Amino acid sequence: MEAIILAIEIFAAVTGVLYVVLEILQKNSMWVVGILTGAACAFSFGVQQVWASMGLNVYYMVISVVGFIQWKKASEAVQEGEIHLTPLSRKAALWSAVLFVLLTPVLMFILRKAGDAAPQWDALATILSVIATWWLAQSYLEQWMLWIVADILSTILCLTTGQYAMALMYLAYTASAVYGYFHWKKHGKYVTLQGGVKGDSSLRSE
Repeated sequence: MEAIILAIEIFAAVTGVLYVVLEILQKNSMWVVGILTGAACAFSFGVQQVWASMGLNVYYMVISVVGFIQWKKASEAVQEGEIHLTPLSRKAALWSAVLFVLLTPVLMFILRKAGDAAPQWDALATILSVIATWWLAQSYLEQWMLWIVADILSTILCLTTGQYAMALMYLAYTASAVYGYFHWKKHGKYVTLQGGVKGDSSLRSE
């Protein structure tokens, strides 16, 4: 059984790296790879009884369908090699902050009661990753900033629970998120919901 678990963790790490590469390039195939990676990670975290992270990866599988549809529509508004972006509104940022502040302690309490192996790290990484994934589906440039923090937290979580292959994956995610931010900023074009181009990545929504 241990060999099977290790093989699944390695599979998750490999597909996870592929996922980030496709994310940086903003390829719709990323969402398909995301379903496979999410399934593998959900199994790995479930075996380790890290319940929130297991649920998070199930969420990844569901949001991958939403993201695929969103990106397919938005990609029609930009040229090959350009990144389609949506401006992050103050309202979206505020609601995200409120959800993070309110849901994190609640989830932390639930995880402690459920016997989670690392409730603090698991809750912080999970709620932040939920928000970051939604931001990713909306093509917000700022989603990379959330991922940098979330991936660092996930690296610590995996080291705490002895998931060393997964820790390496999240460490690679952290470095990729830094690169991804600058890549999207350089090649990004803001688009409207109707598909029209608003401008380059220097524009911001009020």
